[in-house]
Amino acid sequence: QVQLVESGGGLVQAGGSLRLSCAASGRTFDIYFMAWFRQAPGKEREFVASKAWSGSRTYYADSVQGRFTISRDNAKNTVYLQMNSLKPEDTAVYFCAARTYSGGSSVLRSQYNYWGQGTQVTVSS
Repeated sequence: QVQLVESGGGLVQAGGSLRLSCAASGRTFDIYFMAWFRQAPGKEREFVASKAWSGSRTYYADSVQGRFTISRDNAKNTVYLQMNSLKPEDTAVYFCAARTYSGGSSVLRSQYNYWGQGTQVTVSS
């Protein structure tokens, strides 16, 4: 089992920045990939960014490329999402996810088997 706890959400004005954190515990040595997804009211949960637990493979959604950065600190078992130049359309609940098996897609929600509880990000115009 892997437990994930997100933090760092909040209210920010358009153009501002936030950094989300996701602390992993439990069988962290089983993790292959970590990701961030988000879900706005009335919309499907969508992929934001993902990063290999070891190695450099990193993926971003087109909508956040160049504005968001995913990073990890393996010593702290924590993944971060630095969000810059925030827009009102970035408003959503942001979820951290972990995949504990190799292979498969790193951008599909269905490929992740552990999820955090989510943290709200609200960007005002």
